[in-house]
Amino acid sequence: MQSGNPTYSLIVPTFGRTDEVTEFLDSLTHSRFKNFEVIVADGTPGKSLEEAVSPFCEMLSIQFLYRDCLPVSDARNWGAKQAKSNWFIFLDSDCIIPSDYLTHVDEFLQNSQVDAFGGPDSALDTFTPIQKAISYAMTSFFTTGGIRGNKKHIGTFHPRGFNMGISKQAFETVKGYDTSFLCGEDIDLSIRVLKAGFRSALIPNAFVYHKRRTNFKKFFKQVTRFGAARINLYVRHREELSVLHLFPLVFSLYLLLGSSLFLASSLLGFIWFGSIAFYTLLILVDASIQNKNILIGLLSVRASFTQLLGYGWGFLRNAIEVFIKGNKKGIKL
Repeated sequence: MQSGNPTYSLIVPTFGRTDEVTEFLDSLTHSRFKNFEVIVADGTPGKSLEEAVSPFCEMLSIQFLYRDCLPVSDARNWGAKQAKSNWFIFLDSDCIIPSDYLTHVDEFLQNSQVDAFGGPDSALDTFTPIQKAISYAMTSFFTTGGIRGNKKHIGTFHPRGFNMGISKQAFETVKGYDTSFLCGEDIDLSIRVLKAGFRSALIPNAFVYHKRRTNFKKFFKQVTRFGAARINLYVRHREELSVLHLFPLVFSLYLLLGSSLFLASSLLGFIWFGSIAFYTLLILVDASIQNKNILIGLLSVRASFTQLLGYGWGFLRNAIEVFIKGNKKGIKL
């Protein structure tokens, strides 16, 4: 463990994920860059996680914070208040951190004038086929996941909470995470940081292995919340809604209503069927090649459709709630 103040404070909120936190901390013991601290902000009832964290205190500089049922944004804000460094890195507890992650971060920050940064996510070979398929759906060029990691220029990249770095100065200037946001709070923070005049960037090599959800039911529920959160973000940041954010809703309506085209015209029906078949084939081939496994390719088709339909459904439900029913708080997330 380092002496003096650490260069980076890694802040991870968690709730009932003992196995994941153990894997997360174990991966950090292999870090090539050593001058960092870890702040685990836990809300698991009964302090069951503390025993799992304790063995790592001999190998890592760890602060363990606990409050029963601690919400995620409160956990991150609390962790930032306790941090000893001038750089906060927020990570999800279901991430595994490569040994060279902090090395890439440090090299980039030594040569770039930015106040916030983010990195991509990827899948390990040891992940289950479903986890690999979900990872594909969340990062692919052929889904909305493709917009997450394609802005490599410095200035306007929006870091996400699973892999987000921010300077202490920027974080304190915008007063940290807004605890009124139950989903999309990381994007809200990124937007407010940029609006305050700070600069951000994507560090392509600073990726993490992100486990995400373990089955399609949980994944659908998660992306439904993401879609609904986009409406809440629009209410606060009108300029941040783009055509790309509408794609899941348009695709969902096209998929669900397109079959009726056969009743209007056989030609239109076949065009609809052909376009869906072509899109499905693109995902199948691309995912199979990337993973070198046709089973994962097939699962990736399901994951991609789940992502688009779930996001589109959440987006539509919350749009109706906010703009038609007049409930500015939106649906319960």
